[in-house]
Amino acid sequence: MRRPRGRPRHDDVLTPAEWRVVHAVRHGTSNVQIAKRRGISVDAVKFHIANAIAKLGLLDRRALRQWRGAPRHGAMRLSNEREDETMETKQNELGPIGQVSRTVRDIKEAEAWYRNVLGLRHLYTFGNLAFFDCGGTRLYLSAESGASAAESILYFRVVDIEAKHAQLLSRGVEFRGAPHMIHRHADGTEEWMAFFSDPEGRPLALMSQVRPAS
Repeated sequence: MRRPRGRPRHDDVLTPAEWRVVHAVRHGTSNVQIAKRRGISVDAVKFHIANAIAKLGLLDRRALRQWRGAPRHGAMRLSNEREDETMETKQNELGPIGQVSRTVRDIKEAEAWYRNVLGLRHLYTFGNLAFFDCGGTRLYLSAESGASAAESILYFRVVDIEAKHAQLLSRGVEFRGAPHMIHRHADGTEEWMAFFSDPEGRPLALMSQVRPAS
């Protein structure tokens, strides 16, 4: 029997490439930034966005930013399907500050200073982003273009980001986009975030680490 041509049909609502672009869109990243980070053309980014919008039956990019969804085989979806979760866990309160961001002019200079001068424990660096541990709170340094005028963001750690997102929406909080995955670690742990603003328009965020089922 002859095998059909092309790639095998993916068993999720979106392909892996579409998911990566959708996560970036929900993070508020522009097409040019997505293309640069993914190493693809802007036309390819537009193609993936158009496909995702069509598959999900959404109106436009704005609707895509607010769309709540997670990859079928990701840690978030599997975590939500576990039967041992309770409503108490679902309605978790805001936890401690999990991360604070700060912009810098030169990531290599800043990384060396925070590590060697202040003595902070360096966690990892990705391009123009560097992360340090401050006694359990993560310091996030960014030297990306256009970030110099950005205000520091407070990231509140929560157990269930989707439940907290829904709870705050019901209280009138306006989110910039739906919860979305920003990174998957080598061990399968997923980092999810959702951004919103305080009454003065200053940025805040929910953050959650979702570990794969053991």
